[in-house]
Amino acid sequence: MIIDQALISKIVLMILVPFIFVIIIMPYIRKMAIRIGAVDIPRNRHIHKKTTPKLGGLAIFLGFLLGYMIFGTHSSTMNAILIGSFIIILTGVMDDITELGALTKFIGQLAASLVIVFYGNLLIEDVSAFGMYINFSSFSYPLTIFFILGCINCINLIDGLDGLSGGIGSIYFLTIGIIATIQGKTGLDFVLTFVMLGSTLGFLTYNFYPASIFAGDSGSMFMGFIISVIALLGFKNVTMTSLIIPLFVLAIPILDTLFAILRRIIKKESIAQGDKFHIHHQLLNKNFSQRTTVLIILGIDLLFAAASIVYVIGDLNLGYVIYGIILFIVIVFVSTTNVIVDKQLIKNKIKKFKKSI
Repeated sequence: MIIDQALISKIVLMILVPFIFVIIIMPYIRKMAIRIGAVDIPRNRHIHKKTTPKLGGLAIFLGFLLGYMIFGTHSSTMNAILIGSFIIILTGVMDDITELGALTKFIGQLAASLVIVFYGNLLIEDVSAFGMYINFSSFSYPLTIFFILGCINCINLIDGLDGLSGGIGSIYFLTIGIIATIQGKTGLDFVLTFVMLGSTLGFLTYNFYPASIFAGDSGSMFMGFIISVIALLGFKNVTMTSLIIPLFVLAIPILDTLFAILRRIIKKESIAQGDKFHIHHQLLNKNFSQRTTVLIILGIDLLFAAASIVYVIGDLNLGYVIYGIILFIVIVFVSTTNVIVDKQLIKNKIKKFKKSI
C-alpha cells in the first residue's frame, strides 16, 4: 500500500488531538480525584510510598470520546463500544473512589462484554490456519466474552508500576496502527487505535516515573476493554495472523496473568488473591529501579511488537528469529526468578525432608 500525505496527516491529527486534550485536562482530573478521595494510599503490596490520585483513566476515556467525535463515524457497532465503555468507566471510577469488591467489578466487566457480544455483534466466530478451518459455532459467544474479560484483567493485573500499563497499551495501539496502515485498513479499528494511542501517550506524560497520577482501575480496565474491542474488530475473516498478532503484542500481561494463576494454584491460594511475585516485582527484587524495570518490560514488549510487524510484512524467518530470542529470555527469566514457584521455599522443604530421613 502506498501511504499518501493525506493519510499521514490524518494519522498525526488522530494522535495529536487527544494527546493535547488529555495533557490539558489531566491537572483538573488530578484535583477532582483528590477532592473526592479517589487516591491510592500505600499498603503492603504497593510499591509507591506516597498517596497518589487515581482517575487517570477518566482522562484517557475523555480523550477517546473527543477523538471519536472528531474522526469516527456513527454505527451500531460503535454504539455498543460506547455503551460498554461507559459501563467499564463507571465501574472503574466507582472502584477508584470506594474500592468495590471483586464480584461487583466482575459484574461490571461482564455487562460491558455482553453489550459488545450481543448488541455490537463482535464475535470470534471462526479461524483458518495451517490449512484447517474451525467454526466455533455457539461456542463463539462464551469464547468472545472470555477473551474480553481476559484482556481487561490482563492489563489490570500488570498495572503495578508507574508507566507500565500505559506503556504496554501505547505499544499495542502503535503496533496495531502500523499493521492496519500497512494492510490498508482504514475502518473503525484504525480510527480507535490511533485515537487511543494519543490518549494513552497524553496520560503517560503524567504517569511515567515518578507518577503524579495513576490510571486506577478506571484506566487499566478501560485500556484492556478497548484493546479487546480493537482486536475483535480485526477478527473479521479471521486468519492465524489476525488471531496471533494481538496476543503476541499483549504477551507480557498475558504471561504475567498465566504465571500468577499457576503460582496461586501451586500455593493453593485463591486466584483473585494479590501478591508481590509479578514480573515487575521479580525485576525489582534484582535491584533494578522502578524506571529501569518498566523500561526492561517495555523493551521486551517492543520486541514482541517488532516481531509481529515483521511477520505481517512477510519476512517470516526474521520474525521467527525474534520470537526465538524472546522465548529464550522468558525461559531464563522463569528459571531464575520466583515468578511461578518460590525457589527458596522449595529449597527449605528439601532440606527439611533430608533432615527427616
